[in-house]
Amino acid sequence: MSSMILMGREATEVSPILEALPNLEQFIYCSSAGVYLKSDLLPHFETDAVDPKSRHKGKLETESLLETSGVNWTSIRPVYIYGPLNYNPVEEWFFHRLKAGRPIPIPNAGNQITQLGHVKDLATAFIKVLGNPKASKQVYNISGSKYVTFDGLARACAKAGGFPEPEIIHYNPKDFDFGKKKAFPFRDQHFFASVEKASKDLGVTPEYDLLDGLTDSYNLDFGRGTFRKEADFTTDDMILGKKLVSV
Repeated sequence: MSSMILMGREATEVSPILEALPNLEQFIYCSSAGVYLKSDLLPHFETDAVDPKSRHKGKLETESLLETSGVNWTSIRPVYIYGPLNYNPVEEWFFHRLKAGRPIPIPNAGNQITQLGHVKDLATAFIKVLGNPKASKQVYNISGSKYVTFDGLARACAKAGGFPEPEIIHYNPKDFDFGKKKAFPFRDQHFFASVEKASKDLGVTPEYDLLDGLTDSYNLDFGRGTFRKEADFTTDDMILGKKLVSV
């Protein structure tokens, strides 16, 4: 079988491949759950409305291209991916602060619910899709089976790395001008998706629960002294400075 797996952000990256490989038997695309339109009704299902103005609009355009191309395609929509060597190191943000013994600043009440999926479980999903007729011209959400609050994630990261219970500081992002710096690694909203379809069609069952997955990430990456980004506590200090003054 001639198959291809691609994670591109724009349809212009995919179009030349489709033209160059007219006999391609399967095209598996790594999209994103970030394509969904923000909604009060959660979790997101694959049939939910999408947002053509989202920062992932290029992925939506790629999915549309695949749908009209005639190729046998499958699109995978992960929520937040985590794990060793994560290119978007969301868990690393917490580990840096825990290692430095610093408070963890979390926007608003900290009870925003989100969802993470381990990279190895994502890889398993790709394998399950490969050559699977049930996956033909289908979209699948892939992530962990449980959801977690921002505060809960901070505590889980502490347990995973063997750190003490973290001090969590809540703040109102509207009180600050962070410029181009990103003060928190997650979107400040409830954001999670159903993985029921992938479980039913593909038999995908996550191997890692959140604590096991974070422990795996810490032991094989940050705990060894490796990370993607250097620690930057600039925005933390802005938040903590204001909190100290207002007390």
